Amino acid sequence: MATPDSIAPRLPSSPVEYDQRFMDEFIRILRLYFAQLDNTGPIQGTTLNLSTINQTTGATIVSIPTQASLATLRVGDVYYDTTAGNVLKIKT
Repeated sequence: MATPDSIAPRLPSSPVEYDQRFMDEFIRILRLYFAQLDNTGPIQGTTLNLSTINQTTGATIVSIPTQASLATLRVGDVYYDTTAGNVLKIKT
């Protein structure tokens, strides 16, 4: 996943003849750029699979964890904070 830091590098102009130092540097720049693109970043969220089906209407009800389960959540997970005015928060 690209991060805001993943700006395409300015690639150097190629020499007229093959130069091993140029190619080594060129490949190093590309490897660094692709490593930045592959980096998922500091925050990873999870997919909520906490759903139930309302037996009367057949609607799917998604349950979001609350601050009570904060200890078991990972950084980046969303939870519903009922003690802070019923707002969604992200665990940092």
